[in-house]
Amino acid sequence: MRKLIDFSKIIDLHTLVVTVLAVASTWLCDRYDIVANMPTGLIGVAIVFPIVFTINAAYRRREEALRYFASLKAHAMALLYAHRDWSPKNSDEHFIRAQELMKRLFESVTAYFQAEPDREEQAFRAVYDVFSAFSRSHEQLRQDGVPANEISRGNQYVRSMMIEFERMKNIQRYRTPVSLRAYSFVFLNVFPVLFGPYFAYLIDSSNLLVGYMVAVVYSLVLVSLDNIQEALENPFDMHGADDVNLEIGDRYAKLLENP
Repeated sequence: MRKLIDFSKIIDLHTLVVTVLAVASTWLCDRYDIVANMPTGLIGVAIVFPIVFTINAAYRRREEALRYFASLKAHAMALLYAHRDWSPKNSDEHFIRAQELMKRLFESVTAYFQAEPDREEQAFRAVYDVFSAFSRSHEQLRQDGVPANEISRGNQYVRSMMIEFERMKNIQRYRTPVSLRAYSFVFLNVFPVLFGPYFAYLIDSSNLLVGYMVAVVYSLVLVSLDNIQEALENPFDMHGADDVNLEIGDRYAKLLENP
């Protein structure tokens, strides 16, 4: 059942429109006797190979995004425990402050990657405000007697979080080649219509049902591949089944409690 639900997410109005156009093209070609036994291998060379390449590239970017986000979370948790354990005074003040910073970090990172273009700059500043607050928090730890080498280690954690965030940002901004995506989009949507003479040929050589069924299947397969690629293109928009789940506040809520 879960597989059927996931499959339904790649079937949309776009799929329906192309399918209707392919069926209409088939009907017109059959009506006016425009038939041709077209080379189906052309689809594999001109369409399937490029789209498989772009899907594979988008999937690798999604896996990289998961790795960078995991590193960001791990360094953030290390800073939380550092605020809890490093101070000689063992004050809860530092831990409570780190808790708030952790919550702000998770919320601001999520807000940035889901922000509209006109609010992206504001969301970007909010993320770096948290990094700045962590740096200032380390100075408060220093004043409470935390050794300089430990403060340096904490600053390295902050640096690592900034690096991972920037890597995630680059994945969102610099995607798979624009020209290749445009090529795949155009031909994936045009081929089911252009192959109307071939589907009409199947009607003449076999029967009416076969011709229209092949037209529908071709449209469904090719447009679904295009939808899969688009869903993987931005792994942070939460519109696809394979997107990175940035909303981790509830899962980490118990970890933020002082044991």
